[in-house]
Amino acid sequence: MENTSGVGVLDKITSILGTLEAGPATLAGLVDATGLARPTAHRIAVALEHHRLLGRDLQGRFVLGPRLAELSSAAGEDRLLAAAGTVLTHLRDVTGETAQLYRRQGEVRICVAAAERLFGLRDTVPVGLALPMKVGSAAQVLLAWEEPERLHRGLQGARFTATALSGVRRRGWAQSIGEREPGVASVSAPVRGPSGRVVAAVAVSGPIERLTRHPGARLSQAVIEAAGHLTEALRMP
Repeated sequence: MENTSGVGVLDKITSILGTLEAGPATLAGLVDATGLARPTAHRIAVALEHHRLLGRDLQGRFVLGPRLAELSSAAGEDRLLAAAGTVLTHLRDVTGETAQLYRRQGEVRICVAAAERLFGLRDTVPVGLALPMKVGSAAQVLLAWEEPERLHRGLQGARFTATALSGVRRRGWAQSIGEREPGVASVSAPVRGPSGRVVAAVAVSGPIERLTRHPGARLSQAVIEAAGHLTEALRMP
């Protein structure tokens, strides 16, 4: 095996991932391309599949897995945060409400950037705060486009339903009324990485008395536009 690092298992993993970069492969194909013994190739490939670094296509062949896209998206986080300040400030000024940016981290979502309403009653979410993935419009957005197994798992115990997430995918935005906190409403839209995967959610939130019980009717367009600006920022070379 060429280009070895001296750490055998990592060299074998890299060899398998490099083979699949060219497209799907059967176990026999992996053995031929990497020179690994069949039991070794099978053991490593199955372990990588367990960690979602590999997947299977409809023919049962090994393919690169969704976790690689997630890691690739995370690598662009600095670019996302660099653009977030200006975009969220503009969104706050346009809507008059507090604007936030959330990223999913396991079973919680983290507020990674925010622009607070400058005066009056506001919904304050400190940067760095972890919130549950079971409530709120941002949680709906971060879950709605997940692969079916992860989506199904995420719906267990959630305050929203599969039907609600279907509506989120159809409209391109989500709203919540009193889900995360009584008296608070919010509207969120997805930010997508270069691969098209949802990597973050832009949100505006505030008291129901101002946002009403149908906040999406007034705020969804501005939130979608803000999310679009951040999506474009991630696509820039």
